[in-house]
Amino acid sequence: MEYHNPVLLKETVDGLNIKPGGVYVDVTFGGGGHSREIISRLGPGGRLFGFDQDEDAQANVIDDERFVLIPENFRFIKRFLRFHGVREVDGILADLGVSSHQFDVAERGFSTRFDAGLDMRMSRKNELNAYVVVNEYEEQQLKKMFFEYGELKNAGALANTIVNARKEKPIKNTEQLKQVLAKFLPAHKSNKILAQIYQAIRIEVNEEIDVLKEFLQQSLEVLKPGGRLSVISYHSLEDRLVKRFMRNGMFEGEPDRDVYGRFEVPFRSIEKLIVPTEEEIAVNNRARSAKLRVAEKI
Repeated sequence: MEYHNPVLLKETVDGLNIKPGGVYVDVTFGGGGHSREIISRLGPGGRLFGFDQDEDAQANVIDDERFVLIPENFRFIKRFLRFHGVREVDGILADLGVSSHQFDVAERGFSTRFDAGLDMRMSRKNELNAYVVVNEYEEQQLKKMFFEYGELKNAGALANTIVNARKEKPIKNTEQLKQVLAKFLPAHKSNKILAQIYQAIRIEVNEEIDVLKEFLQQSLEVLKPGGRLSVISYHSLEDRLVKRFMRNGMFEGEPDRDVYGRFEVPFRSIEKLIVPTEEEIAVNNRARSAKLRVAEKI
């Protein structure tokens, strides 16, 4: 399988502060780029677990006795580490979002570049796909999805247009979806708006926000004190959740404070926000919206 350059490779793995004998987890294995870099820094006693629910990733398994690939969604990180006899780890890496491989395989339906069936599942085992969302969701559900996950101000109009169009005939593929929404896609902004529409549907299909929240909460449970969490996000919804959780262990609101106004924090920030260099973006366009945050469990 053709996978592309891992984003912020050195910075993300540096953030883990690898100990040669440590236990690490790459919850977004993909093409294995970050995992190979981690393994290169481990000694004989080190261990690395990779998670990836996408069946295609299994073609990239690393032939190394220190490595185990777990073909599951990383929302189950705690359960499957326990299954492998691991209760605590020294570091966790997550490169969120869709892999270049998934974008480049037309039939997966992730990319605005190709005409494909409405799928967008990161795991083909999932029952919910983009076809079901577009053709069966009620108008209010679609509106909420486009507003919250696509951050689209005209979410109501988009939802209404889809609902009216599918009364005539089902919307079966990405080209039909583009045609239905053509009036919302002015030439100078069509790619940006389409990307937001696709993002909203993809997040809904894969429950990405719920998955991220479950993963972050469990990461706090499985990291040792002093263990590192290194997370790359690609849009503001993800980055906001990661930033807030690393800051105070919550996704919204503020923690309870004592009489002195103090509250316990779960992590300490290791770095300020890290973004790719212009040179990396020139070589790897996927990196253009990447944001890396690194924190250490207290």
